[in-house]
Amino acid sequence: MAEIKCVGVVGAGQMGSGIAQLAVTNGLDVWLMDADRDALSRATAAISSSVNRFVSKGLLSKEVGDDAMRRLRLTSNLQDLRSADIIVEAILESEDIKKKLFKDLDGLAKSSAILASNTSSISITRLASATQRPSQVIGMHFMNPPPIMKLVEIIRGADTSEETFTATKALAERFGKTTVCSQDYAGFIVNRILIPMINEAFYTLYTGVATKEDIDSGMKHGTNHPMGPLELADLIGLDVCLSVLRVLHEGLGDSKYAPCPLLVQYVDAGRLGRKRGIGVYDYRKKKVGTPSPRL
Repeated sequence: MAEIKCVGVVGAGQMGSGIAQLAVTNGLDVWLMDADRDALSRATAAISSSVNRFVSKGLLSKEVGDDAMRRLRLTSNLQDLRSADIIVEAILESEDIKKKLFKDLDGLAKSSAILASNTSSISITRLASATQRPSQVIGMHFMNPPPIMKLVEIIRGADTSEETFTATKALAERFGKTTVCSQDYAGFIVNRILIPMINEAFYTLYTGVATKEDIDSGMKHGTNHPMGPLELADLIGLDVCLSVLRVLHEGLGDSKYAPCPLLVQYVDAGRLGRKRGIGVYDYRKKKVGTPSPRL
């Protein structure tokens, strides 16, 4: 397996752009791909702003910051990822869409390339089954936002090789991250514990135990969480929380993972959280500062 010098990232949303930023600020060349050119423009602006903020705070030198932006290349053509040594997928949390992408990447990536998924819950083994290189497919789950959060959860599929695992772990450590390794079970480590807690917070609200403010305040001040579970759900995206719960419910077959009807209703109504301006809380009426994220 070749030394990792070039990283491909598919998906220019918050996660993809954050992963791209980590790679360029650590001396790697990056192809950031998205079919939506507007998404690429937003990602460039976000990465540039974030890098400048890191430089202004003394967390990066100006030379590293300038070099980082020179290393970033944008494309709407998947074929441009042919030169990448590792390709990290950071697209919609849908197994069918991800499997199609992995099949396409398998057909164009060089034979030594690792195909990694930033999925927060979907089986790596099933994603790998769409390729002819299952030993080189792995989960690389960054927390949100990737440039700030310290953890990368690495998930081995049934056929992931030791060489692929070692190279992926080394890359995460090059990014300055702490790594944990999970076997390929629904939700892995972090979301298997976190998302049911968020779901229980929704049930607590749904059954009238307390107000949303008191639920969040209770968890922040009673358990020393930096954010309450409902605030956190809004930050993650209620659609993402619901998607993970459904994966847990189907994959583990336990009724305790059944999504709260209130969460389902909010998603059906388009109340997806901060990205839509309204979720559990309404962010449209007044400007609310973004709290420190947990996931």
